[in-house]
Amino acid sequence: MKTDIEIAQSAQMLPIAEVAARAGIDESLLEYYGKVKAKIDVVPLRDRPRKGKLILVTAINPTPAGEGKTTTSVGLADALKKLDKNVLLCLREPSLGPVFGVKGGAAGGGYAQVVPMEDINLHFTGDFHAIGAANNLLAAMLDNHIQQGNALGIDVKKITWRRCVDMNDRQLRSIVDGLGGRMQGVPREDGFDITVASEIMAVLCLATDLKDLKARLARIIVGYTYDDRPVTAADLKAQGAMAALLKDAIKPNLVQTLENTPALVHGGPFANIAHGCNSVSATDTALKLADYVVTEAGFGADLGAEKFLDIKCRAAGLHPDAVVIVATVKALKYNGGVPKAELGAENVAALEKGLPNLLKHVENITQVYGLPCVVAINRFTNDSDAELALIRDKCRELGVNVALSEVWGRGGDGGVELAEEVLRLCEAPNSFRFAYDLDQPLKAKIETIVRKVYGGAGVSYSAAAEKELDRLEKMGFGSLPVCMAKTQYSLSDDPAKLGRPEGFTVSVSKVKVSAGAGFVVVQTGDIMTMPGLPKVPAAEKIDVDENGVISGLF
Repeated sequence: MKTDIEIAQSAQMLPIAEVAARAGIDESLLEYYGKVKAKIDVVPLRDRPRKGKLILVTAINPTPAGEGKTTTSVGLADALKKLDKNVLLCLREPSLGPVFGVKGGAAGGGYAQVVPMEDINLHFTGDFHAIGAANNLLAAMLDNHIQQGNALGIDVKKITWRRCVDMNDRQLRSIVDGLGGRMQGVPREDGFDITVASEIMAVLCLATDLKDLKARLARIIVGYTYDDRPVTAADLKAQGAMAALLKDAIKPNLVQTLENTPALVHGGPFANIAHGCNSVSATDTALKLADYVVTEAGFGADLGAEKFLDIKCRAAGLHPDAVVIVATVKALKYNGGVPKAELGAENVAALEKGLPNLLKHVENITQVYGLPCVVAINRFTNDSDAELALIRDKCRELGVNVALSEVWGRGGDGGVELAEEVLRLCEAPNSFRFAYDLDQPLKAKIETIVRKVYGGAGVSYSAAAEKELDRLEKMGFGSLPVCMAKTQYSLSDDPAKLGRPEGFTVSVSKVKVSAGAGFVVVQTGDIMTMPGLPKVPAAEKIDVDENGVISGLF
């Protein structure tokens, strides 16, 4: 079997103008980035009505065994195309941090990938670099304002804005900068976030156009004055220059799958520390062009799907028509306590023990959010008939069907069963609702998510979090949605609690407002906004030969 990158490098890609034509995009709207990539000027499409059905792909909590959510999303889009449906795929852009850290690539897998795979996984069209530059320009202007006399009276101990870099670099989590004397800045404790956790990333992904982007940038709070008044990017007169850096990055990127299905790959916020969805601009454009739009939300349904539904759908007026929850037999056995090395052997008892994790996510989608869903089992050759039957039986008890997905090895052909069920669900009764109301206090929203979505017993708050929540309510931010920053590995805030834990308390350590993005970030447990590299980073296996051919991405 070829590796993912070998499959991608042997793909027969169409010229991007031909892909655009298939998607109903006029060539005049394209800005070419070579032969097989382009950005789209969506302004001329703005007044078109949305016509497409919106299909969200989510998953169980991720495990070392892998679930294949992006692979399933790509394969589902290819399968819908095989059924002669007018379909567009909407994905996030991969971050360099995980590419060089654990994942080694995030453009799908096997015969269900978006291409050019190497470009998408690395610099692509430069969007992340533009986001990082805008973020760090604001940081530079903030520190320069203080250095040049501090007319706004900014308290250096109350600065909340951090620099960012799109790399896993634990050394930069907590630093001291401004050393070297009076002319080198004001010494203070500081730190870096990974670019995908930057508020600029969230702003870009939630902005509807350049005007909205600039307005959101202006609202960003960078710190507080000595008398506790918020200081914004607008106070620093930074929003115009930041928007100038982002004027191209806000335009969706058009690529294709291995089977030449059009794909919009744009934006990339993490779902454990940000809102985990591709851009509103890309999703909105796709819904105006295609009859069916397949998109994904990061990590498990407790994170990406919750934020997609409670934050993105609310902000953009989206109404999903069907949800796909991806799982594997191996991952469910891992949730049942089986070590990774033993997951290939049949173990119905462990599967039954791990199944509650999947069933909780199904309950959330169908009962909390009122949406029709299907469970997609990303099938491996050593999955036994007994194991698959158990999953079918348990899901059927909740009124949800199971479809086998074999898109990794067969491309769109391996996703036809799933596609047919998705088409049926798109016409099924739909009573979509949010998990909480915006007029609830911030604490009530947090506790609603913990109890209804995670299945927890309650919430505990640090003294700092209590104080900040009270301040944000008084400042008028109480009506914003909340963006929960939580471990992806468990429904709780403890990554060791697998399956479907009950009776747990979620600890809130820190709270901050992302006024530009339009939500309040709630950090739980030990979640960090700057990951580190593992003991053996994927970067050790990535290389390029004398002809410029990259290897090691997978």
